[in-house]
Formats: sequence, C-alpha cells, structure tokens
Amino acid sequence: MTPAQDQPAPSPDETDDAVRGEAHGHQHRDVSGGWLRPAVFGAMDGLVTNVSLIAGVGGGGGHGHTIVLAGLAGLAAGAFSMATGEFVSVTSQNELVAAEVSKERYEIEHNPDAELRELAAVFRGQGIDAELADRVAVQISRQPEQALRLHVREELGVDHHELPSPFVAGAASLVTFAVGALIPLLPYLLGFGTLAAALLFAAIAAFVGGGLVARITERPFLLGAVRQFVLAGVAAGLTYLIGIGVGALVH
Repeated sequence: MTPAQDQPAPSPDETDDAVRGEAHGHQHRDVSGGWLRPAVFGAMDGLVTNVSLIAGVGGGGGHGHTIVLAGLAGLAAGAFSMATGEFVSVTSQNELVAAEVSKERYEIEHNPDAELRELAAVFRGQGIDAELADRVAVQISRQPEQALRLHVREELGVDHHELPSPFVAGAASLVTFAVGALIPLLPYLLGFGTLAAALLFAAIAAFVGGGLVARITERPFLLGAVRQFVLAGVAAGLTYLIGIGVGALVH
C-alpha cells in the first residue's frame, strides 16, 4: 500500500471547503485589531511633533545640548501622552458599546416580538422577500446571542465580539510615536548634529513613511509620500518661524 493510500479520504465538507478555497482565493487583512490607526498616527505624529519642536528650538537660537534635551523630553512626553490618550479613548468607546449592547440584550429578553419585527425589517431592507425575511428572523431569534450580534451590528455598526484592544492601541501609539520622534534626533545623538541634518532626516522619513502607509492602504506611493512630506514641511517651517520670532523677543 502506498503512502497516499494510507491517508484517510477527505470528508465531503473538507472537499467542498478546498474547492471553494481554490475557486475563490481572496483573503482580507485583519482590520479589526485596533493597531493600524494608532501605529500610523503615532509614527507620523512623533516625527512631525519632534521635528517641529527641534526646528522651533533651533530657530530660537538653541544649540546641540538644548535641542537634544528638548527633543528627548518631547519624545517621552509625547509617547506617554499618545499611549494614555489611545488607551482611554479605546476603553471609553468599548465601554460605550458594552452599555448599548446591554440595552439591546434587555430589549431582546423583554420585548422579543418587537425585536423580531425589527430584525425582519432589517432583512427586508436588504432586499429579502417579506415572507423569507420573517422566517429568517424567527430562526435567528431562536439563538439569542446570534440575534443580539445582528441587532448590534445593524444598529450600532460594530461587532461587539471584535472590538479593538485598548492595550494594543496604547502600546502601538507609544512605540511608534517614540520611533518617529527619535528620527530627527539621530544626527545629534550620533555626534554630527545640525538643524539641517535633523530636517533632512525628518524629510526623508516623512516621504518614505507617507509612501509606505499609502502602499499599505493600496494607494499610490508617491501620493502618500508627497502629502506627508508637505504636511511635515509646513509644520516644521511654521514652528521654525515662530522660534525665530520668539528668540528675537527673548534676546
């Protein structure tokens, strides 16, 4: 008997799944974990915030030691602020969803007929014939948790079983903000720091980072790169001018 003959024959379900997988082989990336938005926002915010801070201090007459101190303080303060903000924001949003889910669960338990009609109306609104919509609503309502999930999805626009993690969002913000904020400081930390070098590092990072984010979301690299480059340049330029003005007044 050959090795292939030793293997058990696949079940009909397994065969159907395999056929469907081969015939329709597209997959979606995970967009529900709550990490991409805070990670992207954190990295770009860290970069723009710290290069603007460095440009402002440099424009006001600050030198190497002062700029490094200000940059590191901005990195630490910004990273912890971003992490705290994301954690509280996502936690509050999840708590709000949980409160609304509790209300919906109460309605399903205490007003089942009204909720059944509501569910049938949802199906009719999606183009299902009235008779079939009523039958489907009745069948789904026999499974309270599944009915709850559908009600929440239709009325709140979320799946309460797949909410983003506040810990993931906070950690992503902290780490990526720190990485972004570190880039314009690198010339100073490596011992050849000038304001021009910091701005050059930040410009390259903004261009490349904006392009990579665009590619992640399947948009043109150049469009995202130029957009982020321009936004970072405007922020740093304005802060530099403010630094010059404040520096002239102080001195």
